[in-house]
Amino acid sequence: MMDLFQKVILLLAIAIVLALAINRFSPHGIPLIGQWDTDTGVVTADTDLAALWAEFEVPDVATAKRVFDSGKALFVDVRSQGIYDAGHIPGAVSLPLGDLESRLEAILDDVPRQRPIITYCSGRLCQDSHTAAQLLMERGFENVLVFIDGFPGWIENGYPVATP
Repeated sequence: MMDLFQKVILLLAIAIVLALAINRFSPHGIPLIGQWDTDTGVVTADTDLAALWAEFEVPDVATAKRVFDSGKALFVDVRSQGIYDAGHIPGAVSLPLGDLESRLEAILDDVPRQRPIITYCSGRLCQDSHTAAQLLMERGFENVLVFIDGFPGWIENGYPVATP
């Protein structure tokens, strides 16, 4: 009986080592350490990417509101059209992440490349605004930031909401 138990443990150890090795060297491997604290930032399994994005993030809701009040930035809501229609930051344009490629030119064609753009989605559990910001930067927009608290942070602070 002990011999069988030792074989099972050995087999399990080999399987774990192989799985970790494959994960480590796979181009699609899953990071074992992530950023899971919403007080720190957006939840992500990729801590390297989170550190990279930190400089492009609007750090808090009050800062986003000051930028909004200045009227200088264009807010881009990357949530689905139906969610946007239910309520969004006033003046924000709807550019759902899934439609970004096909609608980008029609929506942002006349926006100067230097104009500040702030993307947002459903808060710190949503990375769509980061993905959209990256795509906008790749398309030549020079001043793109991510409002990590997104629409939930906006409404929690009692800021104005546009609805149909």
